Amino acid sequence: MELTWWGTAGFRIKTQETILLLDPYLSRNPEARPIQYLTPDNIGDGDMIFLSHGHFEHLLDVPAIAKKNGSMVFCSKEVGKTLLETGTKADKIQEITVDGFEIQFHGNRAQAFFSKHVVFDRKLVIKTLWQAKLRLFKHLDLYINYPIGQMLSWRFTIENKVVHFFGSGGSPAEEMEKLASRPTDILLVPLQGHSDICNIALEYVHVMQPKIVIPHYYDDFYPPISSMIDIEPFIKRVKQECPLTEVRTMELNETVLL
Repeated sequence: MELTWWGTAGFRIKTQETILLLDPYLSRNPEARPIQYLTPDNIGDGDMIFLSHGHFEHLLDVPAIAKKNGSMVFCSKEVGKTLLETGTKADKIQEITVDGFEIQFHGNRAQAFFSKHVVFDRKLVIKTLWQAKLRLFKHLDLYINYPIGQMLSWRFTIENKVVHFFGSGGSPAEEMEKLASRPTDILLVPLQGHSDICNIALEYVHVMQPKIVIPHYYDDFYPPISSMIDIEPFIKRVKQECPLTEVRTMELNETVLL
């Protein structure tokens, strides 16, 4: 299996028979770092798209990508409504309304689990307001027009490996413990949305004990309403406290074999 990181929470998974896209978001503003040179027009494949939630940096480019490639999109009911409003055909949307939804494809499996979005803390909100100032108002429609909907995390069983993808880090302890009842080979954990996000992400590793953890969503994807996250404290503590878990970091648009 090949895994490519497109920045934010966007991933492409290539198996022998199928291309899966997870929260594929490529659009950036001129201030974003690192610079993403790819656009939705550059994405020439994607059999299935799996969405964690409806915020713009997860959903904005999905209608264009799905239309170009004829992709089937799997998402919550609320996100499905946004997709319809932004041009995705109804027969290309599979709404997830039950916890534990499962689909089989080419001997592989995808499961959806109800999850929670990270709660923006007071310190982060004040920092964002300060750095955005009056510019914040011109970006508010991005969140107004793209509501969260029901959060989903996705577990993929591909080529005898279990990959678990989170698009936001708000999972309560009982959710993580439930998911930890089955071993995870590769954990894709987000580091955005809270001033203490490195410790929050570390808890995912402690509970789920994956063989490999790949941090994502720490890039400065849309200034001034985003910022670059220093993930070194997370990497250091995983190595110290979870020595059986390998930390792998990826560069923008890098592809790795797993």
